[in-house]
Amino acid sequence: MEERRGFGPRRGGFRGGREGRFIPKPVEVGREYDVEIQELSRRGEGIARIQGLVIFVPNAKQGDHVKVKIIRISRRFAEAEVVGKGEAESEGTKKEE
Repeated sequence: MEERRGFGPRRGGFRGGREGRFIPKPVEVGREYDVEIQELSRRGEGIARIQGLVIFVPNAKQGDHVKVKIIRISRRFAEAEVVGKGEAESEGTKKEE
């Protein structure tokens, strides 16, 4: 068997070490969160962030305040679906009255 040169032992990824792989996410599948869509992805999905974690939200536009339900969590992002208008939008309306 030929020895592979230049390939040492695998090292930790971006966060370094093994402990970087199991950092708890700030969201949970099935829970609902109020978010603001900050930008759009290349595929046209809305992008929100919760404690730095990117959340992709289909059928949302930049600037929307929506309530989303997390449907999938992966290593670097989560996916959610819109379930209603966000409370931040309705609270802002109440404060103005």
